[in-house]
Amino acid sequence: MIQETIFPFKLELTKEVLTARSGLALFAEYNHGIGLRELVDKHLPQPGSNRGFKPSVFVNSMVLMLQGGGRSFEDLRELKSDEGLMKLIDYSNIPNPDTAGDWMRRMGDISKGQIGLKGLGIVRDVINQRIMKKDKTGKYTLDVDATKILAEKDSAKFTYTGEQGYMPMLGFIYELGLCIYEEFREGNISPAFGHLEFYRQCKARMPKDKKIEYYRADSASYESELINGLEDDGVKWGITADLDHAVKTLIRGISPEQWQEPYPGCGYEIAETVHCMNKTKKAFRLVIKREIRKQCSIFETERYIHHAVATNWDEKEKDGYELLQWHNQRGQAENFNKELKNGFGMQRMPCGQTEANAVFFRIGVIAYNLFIGFKRLSCPISWAKHTIDTFRWKIIQVAGKIVKHSGSITLKIACGIEKLELFMGIRQKIFEL
Repeated sequence: MIQETIFPFKLELTKEVLTARSGLALFAEYNHGIGLRELVDKHLPQPGSNRGFKPSVFVNSMVLMLQGGGRSFEDLRELKSDEGLMKLIDYSNIPNPDTAGDWMRRMGDISKGQIGLKGLGIVRDVINQRIMKKDKTGKYTLDVDATKILAEKDSAKFTYTGEQGYMPMLGFIYELGLCIYEEFREGNISPAFGHLEFYRQCKARMPKDKKIEYYRADSASYESELINGLEDDGVKWGITADLDHAVKTLIRGISPEQWQEPYPGCGYEIAETVHCMNKTKKAFRLVIKREIRKQCSIFETERYIHHAVATNWDEKEKDGYELLQWHNQRGQAENFNKELKNGFGMQRMPCGQTEANAVFFRIGVIAYNLFIGFKRLSCPISWAKHTIDTFRWKIIQVAGKIVKHSGSITLKIACGIEKLELFMGIRQKIFEL
C-alpha cells in the first residue's frame, strides 16, 4: 500500500462530546460568579419581544469569545460549534454574527441616548469595584495613556499621524493592571484633550475606601488645568514635560557643574530646576536627563538628547534618579494597552459605525478586567503576571471529554495530576468568591 500522507495517521469523525477549550469553562464560571450576567441584564435594555435575546446573551458570548482568543463577530460561530463547552457552561444560545452586529449598533445608537453603552459602563464599574475590594491596597497609581487603533472605516477620522482610525483614552490602576475607565474617541481628537475631566472620571470610580494617590502620564497630560486639579486633591504626580521654548531656555541655563554624575549603569546625567506654567497655581520641580546623541545628521547641532519630567514629589521623598525610575514605570501602561489590543482583539474594530465600535471596545475592556480579576483572585500568586496568551496555552486550550451519568456532568481533561489539581483549586477559589 502506497502512503499518501507525511505521517501515517487517519482522520475519522467521532460522536463523543469533546471540547478543545476545557479551561474556558473556568473563565465562564468566574464571569458568572462575579455577577456579569445579572449586572448586564439589570443595566442594559431588554429585548423588545419574547423572541429576542437578553442582553446578557450578547455580552457573555462576546466576553467569552474574546477571552478564548476570538477577534471578530464571525468567531462566535467557533464558540457555538464547541458542543462540549456549551454543555459544560449551560449555554444554549449564542447569537450569530449579524445579530450581534445589529445589537452593537442599537446599544450605541446616539438617538436613543447610547443607553447600552452607558449600561456597560455601570457593569464595568461594579465589576472593578468587586475586584478592588478584594485587594488590601488602599492607595493606587493612575497611569493614563491614549492608544491608536487603525481602522479603514467610513466613519473613522484621520489621526494626527495621518492614518484613519480611533484614539481611545485609558486609565489603568498600575498596582492591579485594571482599566478603571476608558473613553472611545474619534481619531481626530487630540491625545491632549480633556485630561482633567478624564482624571476626575477615574477618581469617581474608585471604591470608598480606595483612592488615587499617584498620577503618571506622558506629555499629553502636561497642562495647567490637570496639574492644578491634582494639586488640589493632594495627588503626587509625574508628567513628561513638553520641551517647549520655556523649558529649552531653562535647560540652556543649567551650568555644567549642576549636572550630576550618572548612576552606575544608567548612562545619563541629570539636573534639576524649578518651573511654572502660565496658569499653574504653584511652581513645580523639573527633573531633566541628558544623553549623548549617538548619531547626528548634518542638520543636528545639539550634542545631547534631553528628556524632562515635571513633578510635585519632594526631593527628600525621591531624588532625581528615583523619580525618573518611578516615572518610567508608566511604561507598564503601554504593556496593559498591548494586552488589551493584541490579547483581546481590540486592535481591530468590527463595525462601520463609531458608536457601535465604542460598545465593542467597552465589552473588550470588561473582558480584559474580568481576566485581571480571574488571575489575581482565582489563580496561584505566581500566575498574576502571565498574559492571556500564556493562559490560553496552559489552561484554556486543554482537551476534555464531557460525560453525562445519572444526571451529573463530568469533565475529563487530558492532562497530568498537577494540572487537574490546578483546575480544582481555581474552581474552589471561584466558589469562595
